[in-house]
Amino acid sequence: MLITAQSALWFLPFVLPICFYVAWSDMRAMRIPNHSVMALLGVFLVIGLIALPFSEYAWRLLHIVAVLILGMVLNAGGLVGAGDAKFSAAAAPFVALGDLRLMLAIFAATLLAAWVTHRLAKYSPLRRALPEWESWDKGWDFPMGLALGGALGIYLVLGALYGA
Repeated sequence: MLITAQSALWFLPFVLPICFYVAWSDMRAMRIPNHSVMALLGVFLVIGLIALPFSEYAWRLLHIVAVLILGMVLNAGGLVGAGDAKFSAAAAPFVALGDLRLMLAIFAATLLAAWVTHRLAKYSPLRRALPEWESWDKGWDFPMGLALGGALGIYLVLGALYGA
């Protein structure tokens, strides 16, 4: 992994609660609130100055722009929700560019696990405990925040354990 363990450890305590909130909010209401996206971006803007060398920090700011443009195109095509696109853009600078393939693999595995877990939970006693969650009744629509937040959290935990 190219992310350093030190930078992952700096980001982790601030990012994990946001990831949990995004997953919960998307399952509950099928939306990722803008304030959670702004909080994630704020964490990078502030903690990134401490956790990364300035030259790397500046380059990672470009990740936001690139992923936001890609997300806007995918959203316009109806492939992803607007909240998913915004969250992905805010999460992008946390990922070292050299770890992009690893992050895509983590996301693919997390997406599959999140989808299966959500579908199983839909037919479990958890649904009776949380009947107001919109994600239960959305057919094939899926709360992608569960997978997006999970993937970012897993990446940073792995970075803290196995980073450069």
